[in-house]
Amino acid sequence: MQNRLKQIWAAGRPALNGWLSIGNSFTAEIMAAQGYDSLTVDLQHGALDYSALLPMLQAMRGSGVVPLARVPWREPGIVMKALDAGAMGIICPMINSGAEAAEFVSYLRYPPLGQRSYGPTRAAVAHGGYGPAVNDQILALAMIETQAGVDNLEDIAATPGLDGLYIGPADLTLGTRNGRLPPGFDREEPEMVALIQRILAACKANGIRACLHCGTPAYAAKAIGWGFDLTTVSGDSRLLAGAAAASVRDWRQLTGAAPLAGTEQKGGY
Repeated sequence: MQNRLKQIWAAGRPALNGWLSIGNSFTAEIMAAQGYDSLTVDLQHGALDYSALLPMLQAMRGSGVVPLARVPWREPGIVMKALDAGAMGIICPMINSGAEAAEFVSYLRYPPLGQRSYGPTRAAVAHGGYGPAVNDQILALAMIETQAGVDNLEDIAATPGLDGLYIGPADLTLGTRNGRLPPGFDREEPEMVALIQRILAACKANGIRACLHCGTPAYAAKAIGWGFDLTTVSGDSRLLAGAAAASVRDWRQLTGAAPLAGTEQKGGY
């Protein structure tokens, strides 16, 4: 069993990741058919839980896309359960120290490399030959989002068994700028660009992968030019809202039919 993200990186190519925040297997199946290299089911902020995660992973299976999951927290139960459901990598939020990174990594590896409990209920069906050898194929991606995470960046990046760092620009901005800048993706402020590139440099220095959450393909392409190995470009809820808003706007412009007062499009986060 091979993790195709590792194969993409071994070939010197960057990877495109999509984001799933809607707890629905059909939405996951639609996204999986669009050509992403990987898709991440968001158990942290997404409108879903484990009962939605498993059928979403099942719906994605036929596409060949690499299934990932972002867990709500550095907690062994949900990490191991997401892996047993078939996720081939875990993104963990709010990693603030080397010790926390090492603890997170231990949840993804079977002994003697970690403390993962054996019981890959669906994973053994979805991925042939599943067993302790999967240690080498499961991706451990730690999110750098806080000032503590930045202060301990080098220790985190040097954690044995950690495959990469994943930058969430919204929380990174909130966590390091003392409220001076609003949260959001695709940072253009020189201070934030410098910080993002500092995290990228720590990844390169330690031979691990650098991943960045982006809002647009244009910014993601710029990040790939900087040297990022994986970029996430938007996600199901934002793409649905954007496409629907554009369709409604075009129809109203073409027909001249204004909406009733109080029913205008309200936007999103």
